[in-house]
Amino acid sequence: MKTVEKPRLAWAITGSGHYLRECIEIIDGLEDVDLFLSRAGAEVLQQYGYRHQVAKVFQDKTASAVPVEMFYYGNYHTVVIAPATSNTIAKMVCGISDTLVTNVYAQAGKCGVPSIVFACDTAPEIESEAPRDNMVKVYPRRVDLENIERLQTFEDTTVVSDMQQLQAAIQARLACLKTSSS
Repeated sequence: MKTVEKPRLAWAITGSGHYLRECIEIIDGLEDVDLFLSRAGAEVLQQYGYRHQVAKVFQDKTASAVPVEMFYYGNYHTVVIAPATSNTIAKMVCGISDTLVTNVYAQAGKCGVPSIVFACDTAPEIESEAPRDNMVKVYPRRVDLENIERLQTFEDTTVVSDMQQLQAAIQARLACLKTSSS
């Protein structure tokens, strides 16, 4: 199996506006990132009017999630799923891979590629940005919180609950890669 010379970071966006602006800012500050959008992720980016600087963007347009084959060839060193909706988290916990994002997570796991997941529903009460710069209170269900707890036990998966943890996890992963390649 032929592998690439310089693996990239795969960043997947689902259909949540929760800290989406901040995620885009982090993405735009990174090098060598490919963006994977669920159908809802593409809609939410447009709905919120956010733009990114990523050159390679893959959208959920094929039934078999064709872009995931790149994981077999070593194209990616890390997957970041941020923001991740409770729907995506539930599917990941149950092993369901029926969207581009859940397929990315499944194939990353099968290929030994570590994942960092910024889950939206991490506390009993959350303030989140809605379209048109409105802030709203969100109250995740018990099942949503339980699924996050379960996901935290998965191998090669780091679950973070805020932007500082997300930034720190990404920087730690990049530093680890830099150290191992020296």
